[in-house]
Amino acid sequence: MSFDTKNIRNLALLGHPGSGKTLFSECMLFEAKEISRIGKIEEGNTSSDYTNIEKERGNSLFSTLMHANWKDSKINILDTPGFDDFVGEVICSLKVADLGVMMLNAKNGVEVGTELIWEYIERFKSPALFVINHMDHDKADYEQTLEQAKARFGNKVIPIQYPITSGAGFNKIVDALTMVMYVFPDGGGRPEKQDIPASEMERAQEMHNALVEAAAENDEGLMEKFFEDGTLTEEELAEGLRIAIANQQIFPVFIASAERNMGSGRIMGFINDICPSPADRPAAELADEGTLACDANDDTTVLIYKTISEPRVGMVSYFKVYSGKLKAGDELVNQTNRNSERFGQLFVANGHERTQVDELQAGDIGVTVKLKSSHTNNTLNDKNADRQISPIVFPEPRIRTAVDPPSKNEMEKLMRALHQIEEEDPTLIVEQSPVLKQTLIHGQGQLHLDLIKYRIEKVNGIKMDFIRPRIPYRETITKSADTMYRHKKQTGGAGQFAEVHMRIEPYYEGMPDPTGLSVRNTEIEDLPWGGKLAFYWCIVGGSIDAKYSNAIKKGIMQKMEEGPLTGSRCQDIRVSIYDGKMHAVDSNDMAFMLASTQAFKDGFRQAAPQILEPIYDLEVLCADDVMGDVMGDLQTRRAIIMGMGTDGHYQKITARVPQSEMYQYSSSLRSLTQGRAKFNRRFAEFSPMPPDLQKQLIDEHKTELAEA
Repeated sequence: MSFDTKNIRNLALLGHPGSGKTLFSECMLFEAKEISRIGKIEEGNTSSDYTNIEKERGNSLFSTLMHANWKDSKINILDTPGFDDFVGEVICSLKVADLGVMMLNAKNGVEVGTELIWEYIERFKSPALFVINHMDHDKADYEQTLEQAKARFGNKVIPIQYPITSGAGFNKIVDALTMVMYVFPDGGGRPEKQDIPASEMERAQEMHNALVEAAAENDEGLMEKFFEDGTLTEEELAEGLRIAIANQQIFPVFIASAERNMGSGRIMGFINDICPSPADRPAAELADEGTLACDANDDTTVLIYKTISEPRVGMVSYFKVYSGKLKAGDELVNQTNRNSERFGQLFVANGHERTQVDELQAGDIGVTVKLKSSHTNNTLNDKNADRQISPIVFPEPRIRTAVDPPSKNEMEKLMRALHQIEEEDPTLIVEQSPVLKQTLIHGQGQLHLDLIKYRIEKVNGIKMDFIRPRIPYRETITKSADTMYRHKKQTGGAGQFAEVHMRIEPYYEGMPDPTGLSVRNTEIEDLPWGGKLAFYWCIVGGSIDAKYSNAIKKGIMQKMEEGPLTGSRCQDIRVSIYDGKMHAVDSNDMAFMLASTQAFKDGFRQAAPQILEPIYDLEVLCADDVMGDVMGDLQTRRAIIMGMGTDGHYQKITARVPQSEMYQYSSSLRSLTQGRAKFNRRFAEFSPMPPDLQKQLIDEHKTELAEA
């Protein structure tokens, strides 16, 4: 069955881990009769969280597509992970959703994960509503959770429902929109509608009036009607709320107990009746700064928002139809690589279960298999269209690790498997670092890296161990030194001879010419790894022919790529070549290159060398009661605290931390805060290393060279 665009609803279930997203999706599917019984997370039989690792951990690690046919509409449901390590799954879901359903835990209130995800709701300008879940928990606190939501997200947060009682006795919901009370049987399920008790009428009416005012504010006609009559009809109220929600003017608040299936049916009704369809949302942004309206009568354009690889199936592509109609068997052209792709089969999904369909219309979300050369973020069009949906922007990695290299044969298999996962997961970066001589994996957090390891070992059958990654230190000098080196080699025939005299100094922009030398030529080289080499040719009288200048510079550059102290790259050095000797027969480029390399190495060690370590700006968001522990941990990591402040209900710590002290920080922070914290980091600068640590690093390098 194909649904018209106006009868499609696309929602992403969002929230901190433990807020109840997966179980709430089960209730939605059950209420819509898509499943015959509500699964349980501990039994591993939910429609979402169907992979083995999700069943083992009892948490969502991937986004899962489901759908529920409700009345005349189709509600596509994207259940997303709560852990920030898997933020990529949240971002790609919000890209294609038209509504964010933010689950709040009535026991814990607004948690860190809620705050983090809200940033993406704001970035995507997504309409949103809140569901305060776990209302049946003994420590559920509706009032406090609602107040926290208002304090963090503003006065646009407007309650539609409230409970008569919370905790184990929770079974009555007062609804200020419909002005009825829903009374649930003991085991949950379908409620009975009753009149609101007289004792609650004043509060319910006050909430109702607030909804009417919010609905009227967004339409001049409704506002006039409201002023004239003092109220709105049910149809006018629904239309006003639809406009307000679509434009992010209000964020309604509902309550529920997913554990006992209380409240989900009413929320689905609201989503169906009031919340925006894809046609009600602003036109999609295109990469060329144009826009594309969600119109089934336009040419067909789809965006692949997610790809996964499944055994015995191959590549599975999840996509949204942004315009037109997509029929089974249609051929579309990939806008990026211009390859044609045949959508041989179309499916709608409920977790791992897929049902084949003949057609999907603009606004709908579907699945296909075996596309040859199309991946996440690719736009595909029919032959009449030439446009590209603005791609999903994924966050930069926050953590890295190195791979302990197995045997050569295993390494080849491992790299193929890693690149396969990298193709599916845009938040993962696999790097072969020639500088560090390691294979590095960059991810969002330790859980993210653990998931990669699990997949490599369980799915691909390849043993993979993580080891501490090397640090990309830099080497420089802090004072001037004059040095020389004579390279002389006789091998029976033509020999090798070159003598080079040089002065090396710390380089900075605008520094004066070297004292006592006559500068003939200046080259300022921007080094590929950052910093500069200033190469001055100061030969007077022809002691070295200028034709050897490039060879001398090349010898210096070779040593700068693998510095004298630790083998790290050198930067910000000025080298002045001011004297030397050559031989009419035995001098050549190779001889001068070797002589300059050795002269630079000797001079470098005499010029008060300094190792520079990479420093990162770190920002930590955490709960107030764990701030002391976080600060204490940072101090053990040689961190310099740059500032402290608040962000909503949470404390924000900014610090500068050496990269070498950030290894496994993700795991440490999660352990310290019980998962109630998040961090991000970005490179700041290279800074001089403390003398004792510099000596230790140099000694370790000498030991490595001796053992090699």
